[in-house]
Amino acid sequence: MSRWRPPAAASTALITRAGHDRLKAELDELWRVRRPEVVKALSAAAAEGDRSENAEYTYRKKQLGEIDRRVRYLSKRLEMLKVVDAAPSDLSAVFFGAMVELENVETGEAVRYRIVGPDETDAKLGWISIDAPLARVMLKKRVDDEFEAVLPGGLVRFVIVNVEYHHGTTVPL
Repeated sequence: MSRWRPPAAASTALITRAGHDRLKAELDELWRVRRPEVVKALSAAAAEGDRSENAEYTYRKKQLGEIDRRVRYLSKRLEMLKVVDAAPSDLSAVFFGAMVELENVETGEAVRYRIVGPDETDAKLGWISIDAPLARVMLKKRVDDEFEAVLPGGLVRFVIVNVEYHHGTTVPL
């Protein structure tokens, strides 16, 4: 079996200030707190003798590898990210950072999404990546604009009910 994998799709290198701060805090926590703890535990496990039968040693080596992989990823990713912390000049249109309220045209169901960078998506909060098909279709649309989006359940028609940005600026109906 081959180890070759197709390259991952390039993700947009945009992030909100809060998202950037969270990634930096995670990197700092991993590097300054978690990694030294694991290295100390690994040293203690190594001192116990035969490493081939030492489950604690094997576990700590694996844990250290996972931390190092995440540290490398975060270090590289943080260098390439562009922080977007200002509202766009046109507050009535949907752009990065917008909180958008949509209404399903067929069912009347209302949903809210925030368009964020791919590193800070959170389905529970309704934060979707700017790379997501729904977000791409919404970009540059305005209040009362209708559009169609292909979702896992099929084609759905939405109308934009509200657009607001982090700074509290709202464009109501």
